[in-house]
Amino acid sequence: MSAWTNMLRPLKNIWLGILIIAWIPGSAQEPGEFRLPDSVMVEDAAEPSAELFIDSINISGNKKTRDYIILREIPFKAGESYPLTVLVEKFEDARMQLMNTALFLSVEVSADHYDGGRVRVIVNVKERWYLFPVPYFKPVDRNLNQWLFEKNASLERVNYGIRFAYNNATGRNDKFRLTLMNGYTRQFSISYDRLYIDRKMKWGLNTGFGIGKNREVNYNTIEDKQVFVKDDSYLRNFVRAHAELTYRRAIRTRHSIGLAYNVEDISDTIVALNPQYFRSGRKNIRVPAIYYNVNYYNLDYIPYPTRGHAAQLSVSKSGLNRLTNLWQLHMKAMAAWPLSPRWFFTLSGYAGIKLPFRQSYFNKRFLGYNDVFLQGYEYNVIDGVAGGYLKAAFNRKLFDFNIRIPQLKKSKPADYIPVKIYAKVYGNSGYVHDPEPGDNLLQNKMLYTGGIGLDLITFYDITFKLEWSFNQLGENGLFLHRKSLF
Repeated sequence: MSAWTNMLRPLKNIWLGILIIAWIPGSAQEPGEFRLPDSVMVEDAAEPSAELFIDSINISGNKKTRDYIILREIPFKAGESYPLTVLVEKFEDARMQLMNTALFLSVEVSADHYDGGRVRVIVNVKERWYLFPVPYFKPVDRNLNQWLFEKNASLERVNYGIRFAYNNATGRNDKFRLTLMNGYTRQFSISYDRLYIDRKMKWGLNTGFGIGKNREVNYNTIEDKQVFVKDDSYLRNFVRAHAELTYRRAIRTRHSIGLAYNVEDISDTIVALNPQYFRSGRKNIRVPAIYYNVNYYNLDYIPYPTRGHAAQLSVSKSGLNRLTNLWQLHMKAMAAWPLSPRWFFTLSGYAGIKLPFRQSYFNKRFLGYNDVFLQGYEYNVIDGVAGGYLKAAFNRKLFDFNIRIPQLKKSKPADYIPVKIYAKVYGNSGYVHDPEPGDNLLQNKMLYTGGIGLDLITFYDITFKLEWSFNQLGENGLFLHRKSLF
């Protein structure tokens, strides 16, 4: 019996992870249903080269979202003229842009009227549910595999509480977040993101504040693994605040410049274990920061792109003195190319540098944190000050179907839960430079991994990834992920 128990334990943990990952509220977009785009319909009433005049744009289905928020995403205006072939392309661009706002379950852009070269454009949307007062339950480890297998799914390594998320709060595609958290981290946080604050709809505002404390702290990295210390008293206290202005002149590019202020205090225990945690045996830091980000998206569907390209650039300066002096430059890019109706190829990359190279342990996190990692090294972290990775994958759509949701009222249209499943084969390469590697082995060398996997995309942009990865150390395993942007 004990042998069977040992064999089945990993499967039990995997299913536990799938259930938890399905229930945890998403950090970028909330759980729920999305519907794949309806076909673009245009009356074939003119030659492809003929100019068509857009007489009007009529919007329907938006009970909360303001009309001008929808019109802001459409790459044409009433009163403009385009050849039929160009207009069809712009219809598709408009549909993609509106779907990528994460405001709608479905979008249809069509022309329902043709009269002597004049067309009337119809934009029909189906809105999502925007208010989510939900329980919060999330493991604190870097990924589910680490929590399930290395930490034995310990409930002591879980944050729980309540999260109040209100998307499209005023109908202007704004977002309000309030989180009350207990467990591994005691934290209160609040944020508000307003995409537009001016009449010309170019400038926006994003603000946030958080305060919290921990009884357990990752104080060092040894043999490419995070090392923790725990105590009955609180070992770490922190306060974070930021305010940023955003600028979006066109449709696909968004700039942001912001100010941040971080306060970190640690106990004598941490300083004794690692005097270089903040450098020179410091117990606290007060770090003002200024940063600039620019994001560009030209993707068919941001949560799981199969066509298009995107890029991000971030530059920041933290600290005003020698002890907390950090310049950072980070870049991400990705592209997806359709190869056939079912096949597509993706290529993504990341590069970063931190200056000067001599940094405290607190500032040296590099690969293995958040969504910046190498597949196959999920159990490791690779600290350093410069480096990056390149990832490539061939993907094939296996299944695409809808699950019908029965309606209590016969008069109400039926809803569906869409399900898409893709198979993939992938490879990663990466490198991290660290002039002070300490007792670690993965820095300052090329790293290679590969594997096969399945991706499942379902309601409200949730993507599950089940991957079997191999690395150059001869290690392999089955890993669970939720979708991050790249």
